[in-house]
Amino acid sequence: MNKKKQGTETEIELFVPGRLCLFGEHSDWAGLNRNMNAAIIPGRAIVTGIEQGIYGVARKDEAFSVSSELPEYKGASFSCEMDIGKLKATAKEGGFFSYVAGVASYICEWYHVGGLHLDITKMDLPMKSGLSSSAAICVMVTKAFNLLYELHLNTLGVMNIAYWGEQRTPSRCGRLDQACAFGVNPVSMIFDGNELDVERISVKKPLYYVFADLMAGKDTVKILADLNRAYPFAGNDMERELHDALGVDNQRITERAIEYIASGDARRLGALMEEAQALFDEKVAPMCPEELTAPVLHSVLTDERVKEFIYGAKGVGSQGDGTVQLLAKDELSQRRLMDYLRNVRGMTAYSLTLKPNRSVRKAVIPVAGFGTRLYPETRGVKKEFCPVVDRDGLVKPGILVLLEELDAVEIEEICLILNRQEQAYYESFFFQQLPEEHYEKLPENMKQYEKKIRRIAQKLQFVYQDEQKGFGHAVYQARDFADGEPVLLLLGDTIYQSDTGVPCTRQLLDAYEQYGQSMVALQKITLSEVTNYGIFSGIWENKEETVLKVVRIEEKPNRNMAQDFLCVSSKKCRENYYAAFGAYVITEAVFDRLDEAVQNNIVDAKGEIGLTEALEYVCEKQGIMAFLPEGKSFDLGNAVAYRKTVSEFGLK
Repeated sequence: MNKKKQGTETEIELFVPGRLCLFGEHSDWAGLNRNMNAAIIPGRAIVTGIEQGIYGVARKDEAFSVSSELPEYKGASFSCEMDIGKLKATAKEGGFFSYVAGVASYICEWYHVGGLHLDITKMDLPMKSGLSSSAAICVMVTKAFNLLYELHLNTLGVMNIAYWGEQRTPSRCGRLDQACAFGVNPVSMIFDGNELDVERISVKKPLYYVFADLMAGKDTVKILADLNRAYPFAGNDMERELHDALGVDNQRITERAIEYIASGDARRLGALMEEAQALFDEKVAPMCPEELTAPVLHSVLTDERVKEFIYGAKGVGSQGDGTVQLLAKDELSQRRLMDYLRNVRGMTAYSLTLKPNRSVRKAVIPVAGFGTRLYPETRGVKKEFCPVVDRDGLVKPGILVLLEELDAVEIEEICLILNRQEQAYYESFFFQQLPEEHYEKLPENMKQYEKKIRRIAQKLQFVYQDEQKGFGHAVYQARDFADGEPVLLLLGDTIYQSDTGVPCTRQLLDAYEQYGQSMVALQKITLSEVTNYGIFSGIWENKEETVLKVVRIEEKPNRNMAQDFLCVSSKKCRENYYAAFGAYVITEAVFDRLDEAVQNNIVDAKGEIGLTEALEYVCEKQGIMAFLPEGKSFDLGNAVAYRKTVSEFGLK
């Protein structure tokens, strides 16, 4: 998603991928039948967006209209006033425009919005190949309304509206099709009657898929009609086998698949694909042998040349002779397999590489400030070196507590941003050896700790902020150090204490690896405190209400403004306010915006280059997430906060 101004109007560029069901096909509608038969096991599927999809540009308009110059649409267009009845009537007619009309009718019925115009500019998504092009356009229309009219829908909300919009057409797709709303990453979906639960799956190592149109055709309507005869109640042994296959057997397979994806075990994942296909052939295919015997699919699965390149393969979607998915051994095998399927087997083949979000291995800590609020102590002691008693009972400089946490979460490189004249201060602490007479007086455990300090010091690098131009300007000095990688940004005068035993920074990094966007750690504060902080508001993205899709950021708002626009409701409390916790994962997009601010002197009211402005910019253009760690942050930067830190930090 990208917003840009076109004259006085805002245009939104959109991309929605197709979707590929990796495991658990048919389990969405099977699980829906729990509404009538509680003995049915909830359905479960693993679905991912693919690299191919639909591209479009949307803007507000009085009516609702869709157009495209693409040859697939042969110049056809659609326009209708925002009238529920007329849009519903179009949805019932069927055809491509029924999908967009169905979604528009649902939004028109339940939300106060105007119209919009959507221009479909590009499409590389194969049609009618089990990859849900219809769901993709439904998601695109929903996203366009959501962004243009600020409906504040989270991803699951977008997915649900796209689903109910498509239900108003003759298509009547299953619940898993709209998983394309989550982008090109796998999700686990559980279907329990009308209830839907979706969780993102972290990919630990690249997985190299190929999927191909078998160029044979299948009758999906017949497949679904024949399988649906067994629901909601099985009447014979064959139907009971189908219930098992889509129920208890599918649960077992999908649970293992999540484990293998999370561990990056491609070999075992491929073997599981073979097992899932064999189960389908044994227990599902007999319900519709005319379509599910699938000779072309099985000719690919048993092709010895294909087997040279893969760990495993299986059918896609409703199965039959529609599409095949194959897990290649590596990137080279992926390319060779595609060449073989295209050039020898005459099939249309596509690549899909599920990539892990880049793990964070670098951290940045600005420490260049003088520490005015701790004067006169800071005449002789840097504020980051003010002592606290840690949980192990040792008295440590605050910065060392912070560095120990970074070491514990396996950060490899640490950049300290400081004034050039202060380098000697840091070097004397971290790099100079203790005098021999002092070292020898230490007990053995303290000698080991001294070695730990020296080891941590090897991770340190210094960059300099020679001019005090704001927090964003300080962070910008680490751009070359980041070198395009995501980095963990911490404040030099803040330390953290976890409530769970898992370090707060580890919790934040784990959340980042799930979502892959710039992420801000948050803490809950009271309404009376909002005038002291940058406040973040948004929509909960997960059911645990720990991850927030950020919608708005305001620096030190007044109380009335916070109550009206920045309050976040949760299951536990209707009125919550969230401020920065003092820890961030920032991506290259944030550094790019800071670079633009430095080059063009984009400053705040104080004449400073702020990090908040860069986050606001990236939030609007690409989106950012926020995370609520289980723990507390402690401030060393002012007298009142320091007194609280000294009295409370380190206590169990």
